[in-house]
Amino acid sequence: MSTHKYTWSYSSISLFQQCPRKYYRLRVAKDIVEPPQDHLIYGSAVHTAAEEYVRDGTPVPLKFSYIIPHLDALKALPGEKLCEYEMGLTRDFEPCDFSSENVWFRGIADLLIINEDSARLVDYKTSKSSQYADIKQLELLSLAAFKHFPNIKRIKAGLVFLVAQDLVKADFDCDQQDSGWQKWLPEIQRLERAFETDVWNAKPNFTCRKFCPVTDCEHNGKGEWR
Repeated sequence: MSTHKYTWSYSSISLFQQCPRKYYRLRVAKDIVEPPQDHLIYGSAVHTAAEEYVRDGTPVPLKFSYIIPHLDALKALPGEKLCEYEMGLTRDFEPCDFSSENVWFRGIADLLIINEDSARLVDYKTSKSSQYADIKQLELLSLAAFKHFPNIKRIKAGLVFLVAQDLVKADFDCDQQDSGWQKWLPEIQRLERAFETDVWNAKPNFTCRKFCPVTDCEHNGKGEWR
């Protein structure tokens, strides 16, 4: 693999898949800053409320009271509760500190519940629908959790859609780690080649017309993608 210094996560690799040029401008050159978006601000506030309620018992603000039944159900599960748990991995897939100078992959589990040789991994979602739920994020976080907690044999993971009142489940076994990582290697290699060659091609996608902050791109605002 390349020796180029970079880190990646589910969100960053997803951005690269959507458009390499957009990834470059936002994550590498950093000459563009996305303006705050209401749904992201709301989601962040919900995540904070959930974290503080599960970890410290801090009362949930009234406007988010609808999440309490979901959180109470999670709190009732047996095991150690780890909120907003940060996991880093080196290029050799060894566990490391999130801020280590050798960190290569970073992932944060909204809630990780460790119960002997099994675990539950939860990611909170505030989308109004679970129609386009993507469990790949759960897979990556579970792969990292297996490295950080080698005694864990099985992880029951779930995307908890707090607003949509839905749960999307996925189970992962520790003996599936090799095949799990193999799925991600081609895209990681494409990211590494982009760093090595410094080629970041634009990729037209659904955000081009109205939602992409890279306004000087030739595809921005032309309406090819509606």
